[in-house]
Amino acid sequence: MVFRKRIVAAFCASLIGSAAAASAAADTVNFVSWGGTTQDAQTQAWADPFSAETGVTVVQDGPTDYGKLKAMVESGNVQWDVVDVEADFAMRAANEGLLEPLDFSVIQRDRIDPRFVSDHGVGSFYFSFVLGYNPSRIGASKPDSWSALFDTKTYPGKRALYKWPSPGVIELALLADGVAEDKLYPLDLDRAFKKLDAIKKDIVWWGGGAQSQQLLASGEVSMGQFWNGRIHALQQEGAPVGVSWKQNLVMADFLVIPKGAPNKAAAMKFLANASGAKGQAEFANLTAYAPVNLDSVQSLDADLAPNLPTAHEADQVTLDFAYWAKHGGEIAGRWNEWLVK
Repeated sequence: MVFRKRIVAAFCASLIGSAAAASAAADTVNFVSWGGTTQDAQTQAWADPFSAETGVTVVQDGPTDYGKLKAMVESGNVQWDVVDVEADFAMRAANEGLLEPLDFSVIQRDRIDPRFVSDHGVGSFYFSFVLGYNPSRIGASKPDSWSALFDTKTYPGKRALYKWPSPGVIELALLADGVAEDKLYPLDLDRAFKKLDAIKKDIVWWGGGAQSQQLLASGEVSMGQFWNGRIHALQQEGAPVGVSWKQNLVMADFLVIPKGAPNKAAAMKFLANASGAKGQAEFANLTAYAPVNLDSVQSLDADLAPNLPTAHEADQVTLDFAYWAKHGGEIAGRWNEWLVK
């Protein structure tokens, strides 16, 4: 009888322990992003208010690592619930079965800019690649289009370009070469690399935002391709830099939930909060990156609004994330070959 009581007691304890673990899991969301000021702003605008409202603890992790996400899903040992990724990866990962479909009874899809939402991802924020320049390095004439990057006689000096094979550089080269905005895709890689050949010796490659700012503010480069938020930050600091919004190239980050995420229901609620009008406006006001929620624009700081892509939609070219998701590997191969020639 005593033995039986011990068995029953152990069984009950096991059930209680399992229930407690499940409860603890449901009260936590593991959020992964890129670190630095961006993740700090996401914490302030999304994670902290979400925790205060729901009681769910948001555990921060990072930086985002695509290989790690894929390995987690394929091994069945998923530790992340919400991950901030680039838009083309979000679409590629969905095609590979790495992501959970989103629950749009929880997330308000109809208030999100349709460019920045899919069945498996919702926009984190969007930004533009813009033409930034240092007036002290180029003289009196102000560049106003991507073609200025390739005119080293009128605008002497080095050029700063984003070094990764991702949406942006190929498109700006084609636009500078006269390709119409609505004829960019499929990308003519031969034409793009031929155009880039003309300034290859003048290119200084940057891989992160802080590096890009240093290159421009110091005058090491006279102009280049930059994230709009980084140009705005330099101007706020008093750096003498200019910007052209003509044909600004729109790129986005998406929030996704890995397949098998341990706290999927709570993660859906986190995405609903992060993509809501208030959370998006708060994040935009902190970073100068644009909100994906259509109702956020009215809540943007008046002084900030002119410096966001939302104020320059007439001059905008939205990069084709789905095209890059499908052809990114092929483009990367050509890119890497060209770099070493």
